[in-house]
Amino acid sequence: MAEKLMFSCQCPERRSYNCYFKDGFLRKNFRRNIRNSVSMASLFKRGSLNKWGGSFVKGFRILSMAYRETSRSIILETSKQKRVPIFVMMPVDTFAIDTSGVFKIRKVKALAMSMKALKLAGVHGITVEVWWGIVERSSPLDYNWSLYEELFKMISGSGLKLHVALSFHSSIQSSNGKRAVKLPSWITEIGHFNRNIYYQDQNGFSNDDYLTLGVDHIPLFCGRTALQCYEDFMVHFLNKFEYLMGSVIKEVSIGLGPSGELRYPAHPFADGRWRFPGIGEFQCYDKYMMEDLKRAACLEGKPEWGDKGPQNAGRYNSHPYGVPFFETGGESFLSEYGRFFLEWYSGSLIRHADAILAKAANLLKKYQDNALDSVLLVANIGGIYWWYQTEAHPAELTAGYYNTALRDGYDPLASMLSRHGAALHISCLEMIDNETPSNYRCSPEGLLQQIRMLSKKRIINLTGRNADERFDKDGLRQIIANCYQAETVSSFTYFRMNEKIFRVENWNNFVPFVKKMNADL
Repeated sequence: MAEKLMFSCQCPERRSYNCYFKDGFLRKNFRRNIRNSVSMASLFKRGSLNKWGGSFVKGFRILSMAYRETSRSIILETSKQKRVPIFVMMPVDTFAIDTSGVFKIRKVKALAMSMKALKLAGVHGITVEVWWGIVERSSPLDYNWSLYEELFKMISGSGLKLHVALSFHSSIQSSNGKRAVKLPSWITEIGHFNRNIYYQDQNGFSNDDYLTLGVDHIPLFCGRTALQCYEDFMVHFLNKFEYLMGSVIKEVSIGLGPSGELRYPAHPFADGRWRFPGIGEFQCYDKYMMEDLKRAACLEGKPEWGDKGPQNAGRYNSHPYGVPFFETGGESFLSEYGRFFLEWYSGSLIRHADAILAKAANLLKKYQDNALDSVLLVANIGGIYWWYQTEAHPAELTAGYYNTALRDGYDPLASMLSRHGAALHISCLEMIDNETPSNYRCSPEGLLQQIRMLSKKRIINLTGRNADERFDKDGLRQIIANCYQAETVSSFTYFRMNEKIFRVENWNNFVPFVKKMNADL
């Protein structure tokens, strides 16, 4: 995160009320003044605010976090719901490789100051991605947790709680499409000789963001299966940070696919193959998934169905109109073959999550006995909301969610989560249907309503986050409205921390948003 803080300038020679402290004279004088007078944290305490709602440091007034709501809340005053704790996700570029080839935490001082400000604003905790590609980077079973020991100490020292996301995928920086953190080098070495350890599309293009579920039970990784690699990582993590479980670490999400979400990489934006609102492509063409498809087809008594996936399902950037598989003809998703394939495709994904979450739930069981210090197990799914208002829901089908106008594809998933006591985490809580292009038949609100009803039916916790960065009042109000519906979400993750959040115009919206989420409405 850029090392910046926004201040209101009270210098007599300046009339502008917005200026940045950057490297140089202002930053040096600011730091010296802080050391000689009062700590950063104390500036935000209620007792240090002057009558104008700010704090002074030799000519500079820190903008107040007080907020005067001028518009009516869209939340009903009669609503009596619990508070929704807010986590803020760490910056995507938190870690970087130094000149010696070792991962380091970037801008430690700026991070520490940011955490103090977030804590004083009322933020409950920080979401940290614990990367497989960092901890078990060089060789199998050689774990190095030093980076996270340092980071967790910084977070807990700021009085913040932790949501830990065990991340078995690579990190892609959306700004440039580059990978900040790859899979472990010993995994990628195996992948260099065997591309079938990754998901593949019908043209043989592989996606090395996450291992294909086809290798879950195949010992290709120095004698271990993929599931054993995930389990060993989870065991080692819990052994290392047992002293923080329940007291500081309040939520643990388990990576189940690309971007940590339970889905197939059907919409690969990083390499330019896919662009919104393309329907995406099925990702089952690695040899291990194809072997499983053949077995399933033989058991069905239709061995010819096991040779390949649907051949009439378009391309990544196709729209569903004119694509036979997503229409209603004899060779569509409604056909006997279509139902067989989609049940196998989505069922494989659910079995993948079932196997991993069973291990995670068993490991976390001892941390869930005490209600005050319990740890919530979380599973993320993708918010695939485009083409949701069509009959076939093609973008969801290619991602692995067998959800159509005629079939609730999220119910089997929610049922599986319920068995393991896992919460369901979904993005797009800031989105409104009328803000999306109508010709793409989007409905983030419809998708969220479907998930909300399932969480009530299956008695599972619902957590969420925003998909797009929003600091405007309308976007933040929509988050509040979605968090305080009849089925209140258990927690909300703001995606994510960066220098924009601390800009005056954004901070003055973000702080009252946090306060509203902390209030009993």
